[in-house]
Amino acid sequence: MAHLGPYLPIAVLFAVAGLLGVVLSFISGIVGPKKPNWEKEQNFECGSPVIGNARERFGVKFYVVALLFIVFDVEAVFLYPWAVLFRELGWNGFATMGIFVFTLALGLVYVWKKGALTWET
Repeated sequence: MAHLGPYLPIAVLFAVAGLLGVVLSFISGIVGPKKPNWEKEQNFECGSPVIGNARERFGVKFYVVALLFIVFDVEAVFLYPWAVLFRELGWNGFATMGIFVFTLALGLVYVWKKGALTWET
């Protein structure tokens, strides 16, 4: 049992977090709104009035652009550490990153030629 001593703070943290969740849920049930009406149940987003239906379909272009953003954002995540360690990695690191950037550039050219970046069509 003595070897579990270092884990006591973590157990206390979980207990406090669980207790806090239960207590806050209970308090919100007591203090929360009692007389719901149409105005109170309306969605509120950044002070903007609700326009249209929330169940509208988005075009596929939206998802394609979102996925492309994620792919090229991950590229930036890999470029930063490479730039920081550029001298330590030497020519091997330069060649490896060159292949990586070339592959991503090739993918960008392919996507561009396919018209995935043209929003209006």
